[in-house]
Amino acid sequence: MSLYQIVILAIIQGATEFLPISSTGHLILVPHIFHWLPQGLELDVAMHVGTLLAVVLYFWRDILGLLQGFFLILRGEKTLEGKMALYIILATIPAIIGGLILSSVGMDVLRTVTIVGWMSIVYGVLLFVIDRKVSPTQTLQDMTWKKAFFVGCAQALALIPGTSRSGACMTMARFLGFSRVDSARFAFLLSIPAILGAATLTGYKMQQEGQSLLTQEILLGAVIAAISGLIAIRFMMVWLQKASFTPFVVYRIILGIFLLMIA
Repeated sequence: MSLYQIVILAIIQGATEFLPISSTGHLILVPHIFHWLPQGLELDVAMHVGTLLAVVLYFWRDILGLLQGFFLILRGEKTLEGKMALYIILATIPAIIGGLILSSVGMDVLRTVTIVGWMSIVYGVLLFVIDRKVSPTQTLQDMTWKKAFFVGCAQALALIPGTSRSGACMTMARFLGFSRVDSARFAFLLSIPAILGAATLTGYKMQQEGQSLLTQEILLGAVIAAISGLIAIRFMMVWLQKASFTPFVVYRIILGIFLLMIA
């Protein structure tokens, strides 16, 4: 894969991982349109590590608080941060189960332009309706086991290409009454174990196949994905303080129609 292809894919991965428009869908779409070869496991794991670095850098204070709270709970001291850490663990479980099921069945059958197109439209409309109809009455302090589990189930459904992991989590959180900013914050924090798990699994496959983990191209992909992801997170957190998800919905619907036309 050429240098400019790596740069483009890394920018796309970093940005779309945190915008509610589906990173997997775009990484299927772009090579399909331009007839590029698949990016391979090496670049895939590098870009995931880059996006993981982005969310860790942006939310490092939150992460530190979650870790401290988690260890305090192990000592019998309950804190808001400790409960939030447990909620994130709980919300990760459905995605793990869903990933294992799809891996045994074979995920390649879902990686089609048609599926990406339909999922882009369906979840775009769903996000629009929920964001318009549901009043934001909840903050992250109102998170419960049940609500966290529902968001986790939405994340599991996002294993279908074109759905958008962050978009599905934000949609469910908004449905449960959380504000746009808090919906995004929980979705981004929830991405940490999800991305870490995906990168670890892919890295393990690479090791089993004897593939190299460190090359200049791989490092470049990781760095660019991290920068792109950091910008995307900052943009979303600022944007949602004063605006809605509507522009992303419009983009998803236009993208979905385009994909169905070329499928």
